[in-house]
Amino acid sequence: MSGQEGSRAAEGPRAVRVVVADDQAVVREGIVMLLGLLPGIEVVGSARGGEEAVALTGAHEPDVVLMDLRMPRCDGVEATRRIRERFPGTEVVVLTTYADDDSLFPALRAGARGYLTKDADGAEIARALRDVVDGRAGLSPSVQRRLLEQLMERPEPSGGTGASGPVGAPGDPDGFGELRDGRGSPGGSGGSGGSGDWGGLGGPVVPGADGLTERETEVLVLVADGLSNQEIAGRLRISTATVKTHINNLFAKTGVRDRAQAVRYAYQHGLVRAPGRRVT
Repeated sequence: MSGQEGSRAAEGPRAVRVVVADDQAVVREGIVMLLGLLPGIEVVGSARGGEEAVALTGAHEPDVVLMDLRMPRCDGVEATRRIRERFPGTEVVVLTTYADDDSLFPALRAGARGYLTKDADGAEIARALRDVVDGRAGLSPSVQRRLLEQLMERPEPSGGTGASGPVGAPGDPDGFGELRDGRGSPGGSGGSGGSGDWGGLGGPVVPGADGLTERETEVLVLVADGLSNQEIAGRLRISTATVKTHINNLFAKTGVRDRAQAVRYAYQHGLVRAPGRRVT
């Protein structure tokens, strides 16, 4: 390793470069100040509206735009759409007061890879920024749960396999369907094990059914409760690497392709009640 390479390794990961967009000056300045205190985050610009956010993205080429939704003239959804079309190397994480469907789904369809509400703390924001830069969906647990509820309410298309492959399958247990490429709806369109027929999966799952161990069943229930891998690790007092191993194993055993389908599986097999309450 050369001296220059050794220096880069010692410095650690490159800082995530961020543009903040919010039309309220007090809120915008507060977010900029908060991000300035977080390690590994560099604010390179702040925008008072959607059009300015697009312009600053072109000028600074940030890794992420942290985007408010309700802004005059050019709102956050339209700004997100323009940024993703013109500057595909920049991701968008929504940071908004609203988590209703009328805000959430248009933002995700426009290309946002992350969605947080403004009660998120600094650690949650930093994690979401890093997640989208690393290719994962930066979604708060409450938003994940709403997406999964919506998925449960929608009929499963028959025979679909999806064009993007098993996002969230072994090798990608954190995935949320097609949210990784910012297109389509959460969870993808494929069925279980390629069959496309969730209704034929059978009765309640107990440890041993489908080859699931007791620990894998516990992990499945916690996934259905909307917990992240890190939160599951803390709850079960195991490492995140072990959590990922359990998730990969239960994906393979149950035939599901991604995390959203795993939740559907848990609901339809009686492991949890709507939403996120375990059957006792």
